[in-house]
Amino acid sequence: MSAPVYAVHAACIRGVEAVPVTVEVSMGGGLPSISIVGMADSTVLEARSRMRCALRSVGFEVPKKSITINLAPSDMRKSGTGLDLPIAVAVLALSGQIPVNDLDSCLFVGELALDGSVCPVKGEIAYQVLARDTHLTLIEGPSSPHQGLFEAARFELDNIVRLRMGVRDAIHRCDLEPDRPPLETKLDYADVVGQEVAKRGLAIAAAGDLGLLMIGAPGSGKTMLARRMTTILPKLTQADQQEALCIHSVAGEDISGLLAGDRPFRSPHHSISAAGLVGGGRPVRPGEISLAHGGCLFLDELAEFPSGVLQMLRQPLEEGVVRIVRADGMYIFPSRFQLIAASNPCPCGYLGDREVACTCSATAIERYRSKLAGPLIDRIDIVLDVCRPDPSLIIEGAEGMDSEGLSAMVATGRAFALERRNDTEPVSTSSRTSLDRAIAAFHLDRDAEDALVGLSQCNKLTGRGIKRLCRIARTVADIDESACVRRPHVLEASMFQGRRNA
Repeated sequence: MSAPVYAVHAACIRGVEAVPVTVEVSMGGGLPSISIVGMADSTVLEARSRMRCALRSVGFEVPKKSITINLAPSDMRKSGTGLDLPIAVAVLALSGQIPVNDLDSCLFVGELALDGSVCPVKGEIAYQVLARDTHLTLIEGPSSPHQGLFEAARFELDNIVRLRMGVRDAIHRCDLEPDRPPLETKLDYADVVGQEVAKRGLAIAAAGDLGLLMIGAPGSGKTMLARRMTTILPKLTQADQQEALCIHSVAGEDISGLLAGDRPFRSPHHSISAAGLVGGGRPVRPGEISLAHGGCLFLDELAEFPSGVLQMLRQPLEEGVVRIVRADGMYIFPSRFQLIAASNPCPCGYLGDREVACTCSATAIERYRSKLAGPLIDRIDIVLDVCRPDPSLIIEGAEGMDSEGLSAMVATGRAFALERRNDTEPVSTSSRTSLDRAIAAFHLDRDAEDALVGLSQCNKLTGRGIKRLCRIARTVADIDESACVRRPHVLEASMFQGRRNA
């Protein structure tokens, strides 16, 4: 006679997604023991001890049999403590200590405390997405506040002792917290005085999704400018918001700002490791560039970052995803973000300053410049020279462009660019090189082409530098709602090349 088997629906986090797992339990004769199979890591294997203590604490019996727990599919590594609850439910159901009605329509996720309480786990949003897509009822531990997707059926279970009365009577619906306005003061570019050119450059970068580097002396306002970038970007799309919610939920980050529609802003310290910036570890977790998905990644003191860490950003910048390959498969993390960087022009920070003399030696300046060169910097489109504002403007409380005006500028540029791409016919590829086709796609008129040739010869621009200048000019033209790139657009774009080699 075959041993009885019972299975319940569960899930575990893999990357930034919750993947379904079936917890199968079988009991047979032999010495009392509990074995877990199916590529379980140490956190899952520890569930045996937590389950024993939890069952005894609330009056359940641990069956004195040989218990085998299989986590299917068996070729995928499982990690995390969210499998505690489904393992306990399957054991109790198979041993006849709780009713089995409606268990097959539920997705169980939760960690067990030693007193039988059910605790929440990281990745709440990812589990909600899985429950919604599989048409299962998510049952998890209570957390405060509950936040997430309104269309997902979600219930909470306080303690496993309540399962004696049946799963439907043991659980109660999770009430989502109502949206509340943020308590902190909203950032606004109106607070930054004397930096109107820099504000214009940031708006161009936001409209064209261009990378931006600010070079200036300490105290010139680089960080203030960068931190307000998310205030001029358009609202997150539903797809990007859900991806960002999953990433932050898996990482255990606060998601209240994302639920309110704010874009994420990440500013990692320059001592960050490669795994911390790009992602990795064991288990594999998203890095800062994935946490910045849909928002801004600000790299302050760019020259202080290890060059090897910075070069790992090249592929995510081009493809919008991070691919991390491990022995158990490939992990893919979304990473589409607005890159903003800031740096001093030299070690002391005052090279080229009109009031404070630079104290660095020529060797130190050259060594510092070499840190700001390389393939990553060559992929940054806009380089802004940020000078310290006039103190009289700060004292008098002068006002300039605010976030509302800059946001309208960004929205106009993006909307016109989208309409232009939809209406523009493909450029003929006959008798053209790849660079010719790339330049022709920007639609420069004759005067703009002459200006581009003159600037390219004067500044000794490479093919990549010419395309970079055209991208900026095309974005300026989109903001002006001009179908063709004209000479003033090219000349303005050249202003935002800055001290690229300084």
